[in-house]
Amino acid sequence: MNTLSKRTVVFALPLLTAIATSASAATFYIAPTGNDSAAGTESSPWHSLARAQQAAKPGDTVYLRGGTYTFTAATSSCATRRASVSGVVLDKSGQAGQPIRYWAYPGETPVLDFAAMKDDCRVKGIEVTGDWLHLKGLEVTGAPQQPGNRLNHESWGIWINASHGIYEGLNLHHNMGPGLFIKDGSDNLVLNSDSHHNYDPYTSNGAGQSADGFGAHVSAGHPGNVFRGCRAWANTDDGFDLINAYSPVTIEYSWAWDHGYLPGTRTSLPAGNGNGIKAGGYGGKYVPNGVRHVVRFSVAFGNKVSGFYANHHPLALDFTNNTAFANGSDFNMLGIAPDGSPVYLGTLRNNLSPSPSTLKVAGADSAHNAWDLAVPVSDAEFESVSKLGWDAPRKPDGSLPDLPNFRPRAGSALVDKGIDVGLPFKGKAPDLGAFER
Repeated sequence: MNTLSKRTVVFALPLLTAIATSASAATFYIAPTGNDSAAGTESSPWHSLARAQQAAKPGDTVYLRGGTYTFTAATSSCATRRASVSGVVLDKSGQAGQPIRYWAYPGETPVLDFAAMKDDCRVKGIEVTGDWLHLKGLEVTGAPQQPGNRLNHESWGIWINASHGIYEGLNLHHNMGPGLFIKDGSDNLVLNSDSHHNYDPYTSNGAGQSADGFGAHVSAGHPGNVFRGCRAWANTDDGFDLINAYSPVTIEYSWAWDHGYLPGTRTSLPAGNGNGIKAGGYGGKYVPNGVRHVVRFSVAFGNKVSGFYANHHPLALDFTNNTAFANGSDFNMLGIAPDGSPVYLGTLRNNLSPSPSTLKVAGADSAHNAWDLAVPVSDAEFESVSKLGWDAPRKPDGSLPDLPNFRPRAGSALVDKGIDVGLPFKGKAPDLGAFER
């Protein structure tokens, strides 16, 4: 969408400009065939991120050449079988306007593969604790659990406890836990990234219980975390999970489908929750200091349980211009009252579902959605209603592919039927759903 491209440029341009004009910025290189005793140049690259981090300073760029980087052991030993260890630790910070960049070399794909690690505890493939970092174009796979250790929950592809980071163009897959997880920190942007086929078979509370595509469980006082232009599919738990987040998080222009199943099948996993975007909640308990998350311009379909789910959140969440179809429940606004009783909460505007019978929104603040307006949502209103192709290659700039799927056709009853909520739109009024005609 044009809106996505504009928002991305506005956010990233000041950082890139600052880097480009920094006379002291250096460029280093690593490669699977490199040597940490080398010079770190393009013709004589280092081998490891650890060696590159030793040299990198704010404003510098580390290019990862294409190929597979295989990790066989963590940077430290497991203190106990319940401890956590990491394959890579990025703990050196950049500065405002001068992040340290860890980027794929243009036109190449570096694959960081942690599957060969045998550490008998939880594994963070990449642990990020440094602020002002920019990771771009990396493929992260294989963060393992050990079959003989069922004392823990998930491992993680990328685990973040840092602020002001950009995590762009990442491909996170086949990890035994979430592809990317923001444990804490402020103002992180996860941009144009994919997380799919993550499955935690040895989690202590059931196979598939904790392998989300993306998660953010940040503490109070850490606002500004955003997922933009991201896709999550075929993960065994949820696509996006904001449970126990005590600072506001935004999910926008993102897609989530086929969750809660054994990856690549329609075999239900009993422990896998199976929601597309789980936008809140505090473990089913009422808390007085819950926060308001935002989900907008996003799509959820084919999920075992809910497309968009409030997850017992104690106050109304914002759901604006989203499209849901073929989920167990397209929109489920189940909240929780101060006395612990169930109540339906949410502020819903300009959303679209072709199956009103699946909605659980009674009592929520629902207005100007397709079901409120009694707008017809038949197949004829869209250019295509295909469930296929959503994982198509991204555009050269990394943004989502242009698909006809569930986009209003010319003359559709969905066009200009929404209400202005202060967000960009074309025409006389916003269209209903995630896509503007």
